[in-house]
Amino acid sequence: MPEVLAPLAARYVDWLRLPAAATSDTSGEDPALVRAMPMVLRVERAEPPGRTPLLEAAASAAVAVCLDPRSAPGGEWYDEVSRWVGGRIRKVTRRARGAHWAAVQQLPGVTVAVRGDSGLAEVRALVPGLVSESPREVSRLQIAGTDLPPDEPGEPVPGLPVIWLNPAVELTVGKAAAQVGHATMIMAAALPAARLAQWRADGLRCAVRVATPQGWRAVLDAAAGGRSTVLVRDAGFTEVAPGTVTCAAHWPA
Repeated sequence: MPEVLAPLAARYVDWLRLPAAATSDTSGEDPALVRAMPMVLRVERAEPPGRTPLLEAAASAAVAVCLDPRSAPGGEWYDEVSRWVGGRIRKVTRRARGAHWAAVQQLPGVTVAVRGDSGLAEVRALVPGLVSESPREVSRLQIAGTDLPPDEPGEPVPGLPVIWLNPAVELTVGKAAAQVGHATMIMAAALPAARLAQWRADGLRCAVRVATPQGWRAVLDAAAGGRSTVLVRDAGFTEVAPGTVTCAAHWPA
């Protein structure tokens, strides 16, 4: 597994077993030291992207930063990424358009584009850092206003990893983007080396779908049995209660 993701893999099982209150306890945390990965969604006013391709771009972009050679030991991003992964995996999702979108392209990070029915959906995941030191290009962007209407994406492409969203939990696009980014990171930490190499060669593509209630029960059963499925359990800082399982990543055998 990539060294930078080793702390995430090491604590994944213990984290799932923690009581919900423990996952959201920040009583001993210094706000000045809070770190997060900024994720910028391109949402143009005239031609907004589709919800599903935007989430798929977000899922790939978050893990792409972690798997980038610059995040490996000795790389220019390693210190920032490893400090972030070693603590709470926070992401802050914002929207941008026009000149503001062009501006964040100059900041360290990875942009992923996924083609949907309404054109390209683009997300830039930036190298994580201290929230208190966010660049002006990021801090001026709005967090609200990222919601998009539901769409009907059809069946996932065979062979792609699938991020299944919990059908019982309503999430804004911004929150869902952060959650699917968590899912791909955990998946990358859990994948066998050969499977991870294959996924990287395929451009870290994945599908995002909302599970049916019956399908979600099957996903939970697969995760409990250790069958190529990992869960995302949210700390509950925004939108959902602490301990909520928001989504799951499943990769084909």
